[in-house]
Amino acid sequence: MSSGPQAPSGDGRGAASAFPVRAGQVLKSRKLWIFPIVLGLVLVALITTFYIGSVVDPLSHLRGLPVAVVNQDRTVSAGGRAINFGQDVERGLSGSTAVTSRLDLTDTTLSSAEQAMNRGAVYAVVDIPAGFSASLLTLAGAGGGASSGGGTSASGADGASAAIEILTNQRAGGVGVNLATGVLQPALSKASSRLGQQLAAAVPAQADSALTRAFLADPVTITTSDYRPLSNHSALGLSAFYAALLILMSGFLAATIVNSSVDGALGYATTEMGPRWSQRLPLPINRWQTLLVKWAMAAVLAGLMTAVMLLFAAALLRMDTPDLWLLWLLAWLAAVSVAEGTIVLFAVLGSIGQILALVIFVYAGLATAGATIPLQALPGVLKLLAEIEPLRQIVGGTRAILYYNAQADAGLARAFTAAALGLLFWLVLGAVVVRWYDHKGFSRLSPELLAYVSRSAREYRSRQAPAAQPGTEAAASREHADEPGEPAGQP
Repeated sequence: MSSGPQAPSGDGRGAASAFPVRAGQVLKSRKLWIFPIVLGLVLVALITTFYIGSVVDPLSHLRGLPVAVVNQDRTVSAGGRAINFGQDVERGLSGSTAVTSRLDLTDTTLSSAEQAMNRGAVYAVVDIPAGFSASLLTLAGAGGGASSGGGTSASGADGASAAIEILTNQRAGGVGVNLATGVLQPALSKASSRLGQQLAAAVPAQADSALTRAFLADPVTITTSDYRPLSNHSALGLSAFYAALLILMSGFLAATIVNSSVDGALGYATTEMGPRWSQRLPLPINRWQTLLVKWAMAAVLAGLMTAVMLLFAAALLRMDTPDLWLLWLLAWLAAVSVAEGTIVLFAVLGSIGQILALVIFVYAGLATAGATIPLQALPGVLKLLAEIEPLRQIVGGTRAILYYNAQADAGLARAFTAAALGLLFWLVLGAVVVRWYDHKGFSRLSPELLAYVSRSAREYRSRQAPAAQPGTEAAASREHADEPGEPAGQP
């Protein structure tokens, strides 16, 4: 049954009498206001808590951000004492509450640290070079290679530098890198001052000069360099996040489109396009069979949408996409998991399921993805939520493919596992609840009501449409339109 253009009344009173209810009358109803106001306020409170709570003060929530410390310094002898300033720097970092309360320091070798950065396991590496102690002694004029004036060379006798390098891992996330360096640089500056005091005691009197004293005030040079810089087509390290977000939205949109389209085609929802409104006669189909139809269509549509998304990103916009087929496979599986979950929420809760799906998959997901603010800098509740949020797992998988050579332990294995388990969870939940609805007789439309609607539609059409001669095109169209699942007719 559908609405089309109506013949206008000459004075407009015919339309007014057919639709007598006025907006003012409707707006006077208190019940009309209660639900949207309460729901809107609750939603905006949740969204604000998720979004603003995750970014407003990450430093105060920062706990356990992984950073590696590599000490390649060699012990040297000076004045009859064994000296290893690299170990002093290590002890200074590990003994500083300002550092250890925020960073998770791991003492390791340079090769192990590089392996950790290559899978996104650390945000930065503090690299204390070989010959660090010898260089400092030489520069201070306390070593055998120093000049009598205290020395101005930037290296020691063996050519080693007196600089400590912070290697940053932009692939793990720019904000996380900034947080790590923001904690490390002040701590290393303090360590430099302490080393200057130790060196002052070892400088011979004849080497004392204004230049030497200036050097001893801050003897260590701290440099920062990017480990394995990303290409220009990686969105400054955010391409993995944006790809993951589009994957999630592809699943959510696929579910929304399929749900409304199938319900309209089956006669359980109206279709309105511009001024035209239509309602098909409902098919006698139960909830479980309807859910199977939506699941099948959503799986196909999610695969097509993610394929088009990646095609545009890679071919048209030139985003770096190594292992494109593997990326699409992950995208399809993750999008299907989100799509089927959204459809289950529709089937179990009705139209309110769409809002809940937005909260679960989108709003909470964005706040806990760990793509901008690292997980270690999130409030405690959001850290727990991040363990099960789909977007966080998708981001880990896209990062592994785009930045870490598709290594399984860089987040790829977890992403596939989480997507598969999420899909299984939603399939089981939907099957159990929807089949229970059918078993208990909670039909969307009872058989009696279905029969009544069908009779009423035929009666309406017989009153509205002019009599058609048997065998004519109008009569055939009329008979076809009265079938369940087909339009009930045009006026």
